[in-house]
Amino acid sequence: NLNNLDRASIHELCQVKGIGLAKATQIKAALEVGKRMVSTRSGNSKKMTTSRAFVDYFAPFLKNLRKEVVKVALLNNKLHIIKDIVISEGSVDTSIVHPREVMIPAIKESATKIVLIHNHPSGDPSPSQADIEITHRVSKAGEIIGIKLLDHIIIGGTEFYSFADEGMI
Repeated sequence: NLNNLDRASIHELCQVKGIGLAKATQIKAALEVGKRMVSTRSGNSKKMTTSRAFVDYFAPFLKNLRKEVVKVALLNNKLHIIKDIVISEGSVDTSIVHPREVMIPAIKESATKIVLIHNHPSGDPSPSQADIEITHRVSKAGEIIGIKLLDHIIIGGTEFYSFADEGMI
């Protein structure tokens, strides 16, 4: 299925009979184009008012990764995404995030609100203690400079955890 193709590395695709390096690269490129098309359709033209809207926008990029990737969605006052940026790429079960790395692009892009979003390759979206701590640190940093952290969303497989939905922000 497409999720397995997306999860497979180019090397793994080359192990399939009849698929060489060129074909494996084409497959990965086609999957990336598909992800971008999905995000373009659901992205900037629509107001992002729910955690589900963010999950629908970011899940195609995050759900099948083998390592943790943390992104920040930079929003304007109308809750439209100005830009989204990769803040950190970690290992299978951890990613280091510093509030400064979140706030610098938000300031540069004149964002008034942000949403942190990352994946848990294990498939379990439950927040770790480190996830809880960075959420509080980013929220406090944002309060000081006038950029509101609206949510921190963790995608694990087909499930997600929203700090805002759970009353943690």
